[in-house]
Amino acid sequence: MEEIQFHFHPFSPILEVQMFIFVLFLLLYIGSLLGNATISLTVWAERSLHIPMYFFLANLAVLEIFYSSTVAPLALVNLVTMGRIPISFAGCGTQMFFFVFLGSADCILLGIMAYDRFVAIREPLRYTFIMRRQLCAQLALGALVLGFILALQLTVLIFHLPFCGHNRITHFYCDVLPILRLACGDTRMQEAMIFIVSVIILTIPFSLISISYIFIIAAILKIRSAEGRNKAFSTCSSHLTVVLLQYGCCSLIYLRPSSSYNPEMGRVVSVVYTFVTPVLNPLIYSMRNKELKDALNKVVRRHLLQ
Repeated sequence: MEEIQFHFHPFSPILEVQMFIFVLFLLLYIGSLLGNATISLTVWAERSLHIPMYFFLANLAVLEIFYSSTVAPLALVNLVTMGRIPISFAGCGTQMFFFVFLGSADCILLGIMAYDRFVAIREPLRYTFIMRRQLCAQLALGALVLGFILALQLTVLIFHLPFCGHNRITHFYCDVLPILRLACGDTRMQEAMIFIVSVIILTIPFSLISISYIFIIAAILKIRSAEGRNKAFSTCSSHLTVVLLQYGCCSLIYLRPSSSYNPEMGRVVSVVYTFVTPVLNPLIYSMRNKELKDALNKVVRRHLLQ
């Protein structure tokens, strides 16, 4: 039996347009690698940042590196070759698994970060007692374990379907819905699973984040010092901006009936959370966070003086 291979649909039939998109994606990918690596290494190198908030931020940065690397290399190759490089059945399943796994862990971690900010602002005197190192490690590990379990179940369900027609994906990576559209069997179970995973990964964490921020804003408004209020708002606004970008784009694709999926819109929105968001996250956090900027300057000066 001939092995199934999937082919990616190019963004444009015009080579010059493809090359322009290639350069843009390459710059975004390099920017995300450099930005997220800088944040994770700065947190690791600077002892003043060895607190829960920056522990989770460093974990998020590492996740973003692997998350974008799951998609970007093959997407860049196919932009140059006009979609001529296929991906094997097993390779497509592997890419989908890691995309769902790391993307899910990313969303769950953003929810955990909201809880961390909630504790820091509501219980500042008990913050270090509540957010102990052991608890932080357990929460970060829990995000990975839950993401792994959901991704494995969803990927196995989808790749147990028969694929008997053309295998050209109207996308630049093996995303869940474009692959599901290529299957020729009954997909109701898979669609139900996609909805369940989307609710667990998007709706529940976002609801908890929203509730946390209601209490956070109420607590910030009670702070008497203007400097204290500004610092708290600055820290939380960085996280909230990242949350809205990530959850907003993902919800547009996955929290809607599979029958209403639009491949072209799906591909454009996917560019935001696979290429744009990973490069924006370090910029948003570094620009809005004075402690992180100061620590980065310290680390740079230290290495220049060596």
